[in-house]
Amino acid sequence: MKRFAIAAGTAVLGLAALTACGGGNGGYGSKPAPAQSSTSQTAGGQAAGAKLATADVANLGKVVVDGNGRTLYVFGKDSTSPPKSNCDGACAAMWPPATAGASTPKLDGVDASLVGTVTRTDGSKQLTLAGQPLYLYSEDSKAGDANGQGFGELWWAVGSDGKKNTTQDSDSGNAGY
Repeated sequence: MKRFAIAAGTAVLGLAALTACGGGNGGYGSKPAPAQSSTSQTAGGQAAGAKLATADVANLGKVVVDGNGRTLYVFGKDSTSPPKSNCDGACAAMWPPATAGASTPKLDGVDASLVGTVTRTDGSKQLTLAGQPLYLYSEDSKAGDANGQGFGELWWAVGSDGKKNTTQDSDSGNAGY
């Protein structure tokens, strides 16, 4: 009986984690892949400062990207007042947070007064733009990808003003959402 209770509890927690990111399939893509952080590494392996810039991405126009040119997203279930990330565990594996790094982020086309950080539940610092925590999408494999755009109607590329870009990218594979 005790084993059954443990198994049932584990199943409930697992389902809760799957639904935490929203969307018809739990808010996740079909196959998670490791994502690169928004910070770069120095020769000694220490995290250097993050970079936020703007770039023309897919059919979305100008959006915010990290130092590797990868699209940054905001999550519709996060709060901005006060800023709080609501994407942890399996969600954060699919949508890795844009980490703040050890120094002030380098900015190109992004207003410094809009950039901040939020402390995540694991104690790490995540970049914010206009109070919105920023994320990468694990299925964006290169600069210019925007496969997470409109995912589950909760994940959106972000403009330099910190507002979500709700343009539906016909190339993203999420046009049915």
